[in-house]
Amino acid sequence: MILVSEKNAIPISVEATLKSGQVFHWDPLPDDSWVGLIGDHLARVSEKNQRLVIEQGTPEILHRYFALDHPLAQIYAAFPKDVLSQESLALCNGLRILRQPRWECLATFITSSMKQVAHIRSMSIAIRNHLGTPVEGSPHPAYPSFERLACSNEKTLLDCGLGYRAANLLQTARILAEGTINLETLDKLSTSELRTALMTLPGVGVKIANCVLLFAYERLDAVPIDVWVHRILIAMRKGRDGTPTQLANYARRRLGPYAGYVQQYLFHRARTEKKKPRDSAKAN
Repeated sequence: MILVSEKNAIPISVEATLKSGQVFHWDPLPDDSWVGLIGDHLARVSEKNQRLVIEQGTPEILHRYFALDHPLAQIYAAFPKDVLSQESLALCNGLRILRQPRWECLATFITSSMKQVAHIRSMSIAIRNHLGTPVEGSPHPAYPSFERLACSNEKTLLDCGLGYRAANLLQTARILAEGTINLETLDKLSTSELRTALMTLPGVGVKIANCVLLFAYERLDAVPIDVWVHRILIAMRKGRDGTPTQLANYARRRLGPYAGYVQQYLFHRARTEKKKPRDSAKAN
């Protein structure tokens, strides 16, 4: 079954979307499909003629998760016209910002601090294997609920490779289990209010808060600034650095109303280009 959101919809790139550092537990299969969980919902998807093909899973859940209703034509028209942004748009065409389950997204990015994508994936899978609920047909268990994780202990999370992040994740899970903060009702807040609320949780600074805003709350103007994006913004500012607040304000002005989308394309392009082998002529 092929899903498109509208007639003449701009296509999706499943690989770029799932490998762009938004999510960390999907697995490629030999037949070029991908298998993963949306909460505890098992899904397998592939791509045909740059359209999403559902091999297994509920269409409504997958339509929402892959944000097939995002107006990519409108978003692309709003991309900055500089060379770097346009090259990123061409390279990553079809990459979509996912709508992730809020707790799972928050928890995963709390564990992401000072870690590369491969390490974040390793920790995410370890947490699932230690504390998650098995789902038939899935290579990995579902991510544990905050209630389940709140009943765990720091040693278990340390055994998952979290290091100092273990205490932050455990404390956040317990705050949510106590009902002090409700991740679903936070959606009613403005973006700035929501960012402030998220940053009251242990281990959530401005970068992680912006990841959660973008990937779980669909605030498409949120710009997570990691090492990659920091370098890109400095280059755009012709070598001028700035405080995190200054760079975030610049990014929102410079990248436009869909700054989160532009950031993700710039981020994925930078990582993709970094991984390409260089010939001797380019290296010299």
